[in-house]
Amino acid sequence: MLSDCLAKEHQEGIAPDGQPFRIFTLTNAKGMKVQFMDWGATWISCQVPVGSEMREVLLGCQVNDYPKQQAYLGASIGRYANRIANSQFELNGKGYLLAANQNQHQLHGGQGFDRQRWYLEKCGGNSITFSHFSHDGDQGFPGNMHVFVTYSLSENNKVKIEYEAICDQDCPINLTNHAYFNLNNAVEGCDIRGHSLQLNADYFLPVDSAGIPNAELKSVEGTSFDFREEKPIGLDFLQEEQQLVKGYDHSFLLNQNDEKTCAILTALDRSLTMKVTTSQPALQVYTGNFLSATPNRQNGQYADYAGIALETQCLPDTPNHPEWWKYGGITKVGEKYYHWTKYQFIS
Repeated sequence: MLSDCLAKEHQEGIAPDGQPFRIFTLTNAKGMKVQFMDWGATWISCQVPVGSEMREVLLGCQVNDYPKQQAYLGASIGRYANRIANSQFELNGKGYLLAANQNQHQLHGGQGFDRQRWYLEKCGGNSITFSHFSHDGDQGFPGNMHVFVTYSLSENNKVKIEYEAICDQDCPINLTNHAYFNLNNAVEGCDIRGHSLQLNADYFLPVDSAGIPNAELKSVEGTSFDFREEKPIGLDFLQEEQQLVKGYDHSFLLNQNDEKTCAILTALDRSLTMKVTTSQPALQVYTGNFLSATPNRQNGQYADYAGIALETQCLPDTPNHPEWWKYGGITKVGEKYYHWTKYQFIS
């Protein structure tokens, strides 16, 4: 029942549909505070206690700028996160043409879920659930689809995101959150390449300059993509395949073990660490290569490399690669899509 909601709600600004943005705040006993907005089911703030300060670790902007910014700050992404080549795919012998929004390709579902008002489904305890209905043919995708996202905040400073969906036709589904993190300064932003990163991944996926996969999965061994041991993000920067996309914007196939952390991000001064676990098969690592001119919360702009997105999802362009369907990306009619990701902050 909505009456059981413990989240504090306030309204701010006016969204493109003429109604105010609704913003919800969750807090825990340690003082951690997270905020979510019904427009795009967006994670807009994450303040973590570090020593005597409350530190903002999530890139964000002023509320009225969310519909205008192009970086997908903290948004729920769907129907299909990442890219689908040439905005088309074939499924069950039928071809589908999608709405293109990155030249001839589709990125993050076209005019996708990040551009929609989500419904407040339920709110209780220290969690909140939004829902959205995507009609048959939305952005070219088949089937009527109901989708839900639940955000939860635990007492040990862990944010959990759960995505659920069901569709009445076979359909590509790949849902994620597009949060950008900066564990030192997410307000103005500082160069994320000073952070350290560790990944539980033996393989990555090479892409061309448009971010479209152009080769098979490749071993990280002996490459700049080897993060199996912690290293500064900037250590091997702009080497090899990175040069095509101005940094890291690549999918890593995670070693499958739900109990093991898939990514560890550590602040430059090591004052804060974020550990990521997920049920998803892959992780898109994007070092904010094209963040320049994205508005921040201070009437200013972020620079390139001001934050890092660690997007848990399936592999990009999976609808055009049946050999990757075993990793997810295609959901059968009536089959429940469900994935979760946890971000734990340790200071």
